[in-house]
Amino acid sequence: MEEKNPENIAPEEEINKAAEAAEEAADAEVSGAEVSEAKKLKEELDSVKDKLIRSLAEYDNFRKRSVKEKADAYAFSKADVITKLLPVMDNFGRAAANDKASPEDYKKGVEMIFKQFTDIFEGLGVEAFGEKGETFDPNIHSAVMHVEDEAFGEGEITDVFAKGYKLGDKILRPATVKVAN
Repeated sequence: MEEKNPENIAPEEEINKAAEAAEEAADAEVSGAEVSEAKKLKEELDSVKDKLIRSLAEYDNFRKRSVKEKADAYAFSKADVITKLLPVMDNFGRAAANDKASPEDYKKGVEMIFKQFTDIFEGLGVEAFGEKGETFDPNIHSAVMHVEDEAFGEGEITDVFAKGYKLGDKILRPATVKVAN
């Protein structure tokens, strides 16, 4: 048995069949009062049919507009993030093109770029987590190594290979860590 959903139903066809049936009834040999009543019912049916067709068209337009707005919101948010990252990309380009800088200047430049990234992340509400000394939590940390060392407490993080990041309550990436005991 085929399941009916609003997109598979052809209400216009059903309404047209009902309207034809009403017209046939109105055209049949009947008394004057019945003819008057049939015409009145046909007018009412036509009015309801018109309202239904308009409602279906409004719903279809709303659905299409909602899909477009969702796609636009995604594209605009992506563009916003990329726009915030462009200055960082420019600084990487400048650093790569500068072959006369001393190692200290490169280090200072990398620190400045890291600060730019940190500021952008903070502005977007992204938080870093996963520090040495924290207690291991399998919900937000990914343990890739384990060490037995009495100098550390049970489940204590001894090394962080990659920080974790979260946006609100959503974990974007778990922290990759080494855990003791």
